Amino acid sequence: MGYYDDHYISRQKTKRRNWLTPFVIGLVLGAFLFAILLPSLVNNNLLPYQIMISDNTATNQHQTDSSGEDLQPSDIRNVEVDISTKISEIVGEVSPAVVGVINVQDQSDIWQQEESGGGGTGSGVIYKIENDSAFIVTNHHVIQGSDQVEIVLPDETQVEASVVGSDMFTDLAVIEMDASNAEKVIEVGQSEDVHVGEPAIAIGNPLGLHLSGSVTQGIISGKQRAIPQDFDMDGRADWQAEVIQTDAAINPGNSGGALLNLDGQLIGINSMKIAESAVEGIGFAIPVDDVMPVIQELEANGEMMRAYLGIEAYSLNDIAKVEWERSLNLPDSVEGGIYIRSVEPMSPAAEGDLESYDVITELDGKAIQDIVDLRKHLYSEKSVGDELTITYYREGEENQTTVELTSLSY
Repeated sequence: MGYYDDHYISRQKTKRRNWLTPFVIGLVLGAFLFAILLPSLVNNNLLPYQIMISDNTATNQHQTDSSGEDLQPSDIRNVEVDISTKISEIVGEVSPAVVGVINVQDQSDIWQQEESGGGGTGSGVIYKIENDSAFIVTNHHVIQGSDQVEIVLPDETQVEASVVGSDMFTDLAVIEMDASNAEKVIEVGQSEDVHVGEPAIAIGNPLGLHLSGSVTQGIISGKQRAIPQDFDMDGRADWQAEVIQTDAAINPGNSGGALLNLDGQLIGINSMKIAESAVEGIGFAIPVDDVMPVIQELEANGEMMRAYLGIEAYSLNDIAKVEWERSLNLPDSVEGGIYIRSVEPMSPAAEGDLESYDVITELDGKAIQDIVDLRKHLYSEKSVGDELTITYYREGEENQTTVELTSLSY
């Protein structure tokens, strides 16, 4: 039989009150001490972890990174921005430095002009004003074949300009116009600092000048992309351009325009777009770190001076492998290279006793697989006057020769 014990209930209540009172007092005291001591612990860097302050005063606090080194105010960046407002501010600031470029090609016969499709439009970026001249960078293919170049300013005024220099392999050109027509010079950033996934802004004149100053937004999709280039349209790659990939829309006419970061700095010159119908959101820009040395040389010399070997050569992969042994007498150990079709008289190759149907497999001890590897080595790693050691096969025997490179301009 059950029973009711009033004394037992009273003892339970008393015990609970005795336990709760010191807990509440301890909680209040702990919170008070934490509030008083925390600033002192942070200021003296005594905490085993880092305290990040979310407001703008964070840059004024003493902080350390994971390695224990001091973080200066310049190392901390507030990335909480209103993207739409930020882009509007950048476009308003930078747009005057982005201009249109008209390629004027004289044709005596109007029917010939329509048939050839001569001329065209593109974009350009004002990157420097010096003395009475403003300098504009654009793409080589924008001004290629021009008899005259005109610049279209943001207010649609057209002014005459002249081509200072141009380079096919880097797809860059420099144009000069009167400085009085330049309202703004773009701020040049560093493409090395670009990260995949960060926002990017493209400004240019897609599909003609009636859409001048168009702005598209995207992200950096990739860095150091190697894109084959076929200059003579023979189906073989003549060069590989290393570019920044972005999904910001870049269409015909955008070529030569600016690719910007969220600081409004130039990080690339828009150049190419994969135009296949099945491909969307893939555009390319020449990294500004590669652009600046080229345009400086174009300003100084009007052209790029590159090392010259003096051979007409083709990749072994362009011929059937059965011919490697039957016609060129190559051993099975050869896995790639280039065969010489002809040698220019009085060239470094001729001086090095190279002959037609010699097969080059190494340059300075580095294996080469095709004509692109040859050009990359000559144009990127060698200079005029340098010596080049060539390993080659003739009639099945390996040979070496050393030549002194001369110059060749394009």
